[in-house]
Amino acid sequence: MTGVSKEKVIRVGSRKSELALIQTKHVIACLQKLNPDVLYEIHTMTTVGDRVLNKSLPKIGEKSLFTKDLEDALRNGGVDFVVHSLKDLPTSLPIGMAIGAVLEREDPRDALVLNEKYRGKTLSTLPKGSIIGTSSLRRSAQLARLHPHLVVCDIRGNLNTRLAKLDADGSKFAGIVLAQAGLVRMGWEKRVDQVIEPTEILYAVGQGALAVECRSNDEFILDMLSKLCHVDTQCRILVERSFLKTLGGGCSAPVAVCTNLKRKHDSNLNYLNIQGAVWSLDGKTEIRADDGYSLELKHVQLDIDNGNEVPAKRSKTEDDVDNALHIQTEADLITTNVKRKSPEIVDESLQPGCSNSAIKLNMTKFMDVHGEMFKKCPYSGQLQSAAEVKKVSEQGQGDGYSPECPSGTFPVGVDFMGDCPYVSTEQKVEQTAQTGMLCPISGKLAIETQDHPTTEKCPFLAQAKVLDYNENVQREAPTLEDNSEQLFCGMHRHDDVEKTTFEACEKLGHQLAKFLISKGALEVMKCAQNEIHSKA
Repeated sequence: MTGVSKEKVIRVGSRKSELALIQTKHVIACLQKLNPDVLYEIHTMTTVGDRVLNKSLPKIGEKSLFTKDLEDALRNGGVDFVVHSLKDLPTSLPIGMAIGAVLEREDPRDALVLNEKYRGKTLSTLPKGSIIGTSSLRRSAQLARLHPHLVVCDIRGNLNTRLAKLDADGSKFAGIVLAQAGLVRMGWEKRVDQVIEPTEILYAVGQGALAVECRSNDEFILDMLSKLCHVDTQCRILVERSFLKTLGGGCSAPVAVCTNLKRKHDSNLNYLNIQGAVWSLDGKTEIRADDGYSLELKHVQLDIDNGNEVPAKRSKTEDDVDNALHIQTEADLITTNVKRKSPEIVDESLQPGCSNSAIKLNMTKFMDVHGEMFKKCPYSGQLQSAAEVKKVSEQGQGDGYSPECPSGTFPVGVDFMGDCPYVSTEQKVEQTAQTGMLCPISGKLAIETQDHPTTEKCPFLAQAKVLDYNENVQREAPTLEDNSEQLFCGMHRHDDVEKTTFEACEKLGHQLAKFLISKGALEVMKCAQNEIHSKA
């Protein structure tokens, strides 16, 4: 990526919802660390799924409800890549499009959020006749099967809208079921009353993962995105998408999965397992099975700041799901090299700003805490010079003196996926719950640029203009190529992953779907689709 022009501007497409923008800014923040000379613009737009809110998703009867408008902008050259919740992406993409990156997966499980008067309850303990809101056939069928004492009702709108409907005076909803990942990304984890394990409700294909879609022949963008890929997530996502693609399902039928990549301690041996199922709309008919395949993967992370490889850490979600699944074993081995993103550099003891009034760090301690990040700070030279001058003029303070760091005036930010070296995501959530995330300078809830002249200099905050996409602008449409044969359920394979690895993942999902088909899955799905259309 050397030699990139400082005038290079990447246009990024995004839906207008708050969650979509948080996710898009997160991807941009990751890329800014790798490509600091590239500028970004976020072009927002609404999609069919955003505009049509008076019908349930299956009844709208159109594919790519949340992606088509974004993909049209990609095709026309209006944007260079778009950020999606991966579960919204169909298993077959339009010609010329590709998934250029799949980032590390957040918790894929579902979560129950309750109306205040039902707090402390769970799905099992809610009173008979309690109304649960969801727009998902997958959730509806499983709720009907496992909790027949509940009434399931359709609820539409973005995350903010659905929570507002739940909390409204006189709300008919006792609770709503949402993706846990979305709540975490919005900083609303404390609203979760029950995390629903996959032993109870299987999750949607791709749930919890972010995908970056681009033109399949755009080598510059693909090269940028390759550094964001998380191979464990890619393997799990690919087996899920292959399963769904073989079944031919989507929003039009209740289909769900649970995948797990389990590895032995200090070993490259991994076992990729998938559970998959289909249901009738009322949940009374279920066809379910699981299968697995052995992979050998080298698990390393690429430290974005200095290029060093460090051992990958295991997430709590992986451990939780491991305990919920029955794992089989097979002996086929596949070898590949993996690059992973670096872990966040966060010191949990620090408050916003490294020169908070309660904590004054000397320069040595400051650099110990922030490491290589300190060299990127626009004030690092100023701080070091001030420290030397003060040391000479006030010998009594010596090495223990540290000048007041301007970072104490940086806004912490309300984008909860933001990568801040001073405040962890957990601290952001905690402070928001207590104070509404007051700005440390102005004391206001809303953080405005004019209140923070240092904001634009902060190297840790994603800097990108947010504009409304103008579809009427005349642009030169880029040349597209049909290289779908080289993609894996729409996913581009970067050079650091062996082709045989993706082939094995795709085959595993395919063979599990074929097994369900042999047990009558297509007939169950067809009945569900006919029932939906008869009610439309």
